[in-house]
Amino acid sequence: MKIIFSSLKSSLGQKYIMAVTGFVLFLFVIAHLFGNLQIFLGREALNRYGHFLQSNPELIWPARVILLILVALHIWSAVELSLANKAARPVSYAKYQPVGSSYASRTMLMSGLIVFAFIIYHLLHFTAQVQYLNLTGQSFITFVDPERRHDIFKMMIVGFNNVWVSAFYVLSMGLLCLHLSHGTSSMFQSIGWKNQAYGPLLDRLARAAAFLIFVGYASIPVAVLLGYGKDVLK
Repeated sequence: MKIIFSSLKSSLGQKYIMAVTGFVLFLFVIAHLFGNLQIFLGREALNRYGHFLQSNPELIWPARVILLILVALHIWSAVELSLANKAARPVSYAKYQPVGSSYASRTMLMSGLIVFAFIIYHLLHFTAQVQYLNLTGQSFITFVDPERRHDIFKMMIVGFNNVWVSAFYVLSMGLLCLHLSHGTSSMFQSIGWKNQAYGPLLDRLARAAAFLIFVGYASIPVAVLLGYGKDVLK
């Protein structure tokens, strides 16, 4: 056990932790996107999906706990590696000139921490349904559809109908996907699956995947602001 712990505390172990947790969280981001996109299938489809999740707490709560642990491990490994890199170069450059690095790679820690702050807000806003955070004056808890299920469709329409909430959501998704565009590619490098032969292809695929994820998530608040689902506001 002591050997395992020591290995995880090493820079190599921390890189593996970041890669594995990042991969699982990347899969969750995609799965969550497909769930959210059911809003375009209509009120019945989205509320049926939400009711299934809410009526199976033995599935949803362990998943939430595991995801929070993964996020914590991901952030911990990122901070540890960042501190180790700074310690290895105690004297900063007289004039910083990044060579061969992208903006996404240079802002990984910053974008990751901002995304983490957004996750906390998002959980309080739509999951815990803290009323003062939705900026509408309405309680999401009281939203019920004709089938007596929690009306997630109306909750999302009302929530994203506020331009500030939607703007914060789109901005956060942009930072998340900026993070993913580099992190997904770096994951393969950390576990030794990236070489000069197909490394550039992995980089392009990572950027394409991040862009598609951004478009998917951003399409929801944009559609709501353009009038989608406005009938439930009456």
